[in-house]
Amino acid sequence: MNHRPHIRLGIASGPACLASLGLCVAAAALAQGPAQAPPPAFPVVLDQVVAVVNNQAILASDLNEEMRLSVLDPGQAGQGRLTRKRALEQLIERALIQQQIRQEDEEASAPSPAEVNARLAEIRKEVPACVRENCVSEAGWKAFLAAHGLTPERVESYLRYRVQILRFIERRFRQGIQISHLEVESYYRETLLPQYAAGEATPTLDKVAPRIEEILLQRQVNLLFYGWLQKLRKQGEVEVLDPALETHESLGDSQSESQSDPGKASP
Repeated sequence: MNHRPHIRLGIASGPACLASLGLCVAAAALAQGPAQAPPPAFPVVLDQVVAVVNNQAILASDLNEEMRLSVLDPGQAGQGRLTRKRALEQLIERALIQQQIRQEDEEASAPSPAEVNARLAEIRKEVPACVRENCVSEAGWKAFLAAHGLTPERVESYLRYRVQILRFIERRFRQGIQISHLEVESYYRETLLPQYAAGEATPTLDKVAPRIEEILLQRQVNLLFYGWLQKLRKQGEVEVLDPALETHESLGDSQSESQSDPGKASP
């Protein structure tokens, strides 16, 4: 496997002059006191390319940020801390999807500010980590962001991406899917009713049919979406450069935000 070079910044030795001020750093240092030891001559690694997706680099800093942002993912609750391997898989998926969106119709999938704000409001009210920090208040939200090394701008950008993906999935895969009454009835009888204890009040089929239909429709959308995503990966060029992050985990093994855990269909 060919390893791509690290992104490096060389530190130059010798006097460095600030041309805009007409001053020389070395001279200023002498005027202030004893000369300091010269900086190391070897380069300092600022970041590292850990993977490349169709010529798009994924950096180690991207990986670290993805792990910090995972606190906003409702699907991550109860699953423990996001691993670096899984974080890389999510970044690879994201790169593949965003590249495809740009090729097809990026403008059609772009979310409105109102949609992003609505998603942010949901996060602040519903994500367990946010609930514990009282994120509905501005003070709580600011404290939460600071504790996790996040900024309002980065969170907004992240949520904009999530909403964009959902819009793209709905537009590309939802159209044309039909759920029959027989499928709804089968789910009601075989999946929903067994979740209720004997003697417990159960909702009627008519009352929960719309919710069941939405669950079944979403399942079909997810199957189409992940099949498409796996095809994109096979057809593209995805190279993991850090051996410690190599994984054979298949795309779609974890649930995306678009998936629903039906549980008990709400009456």
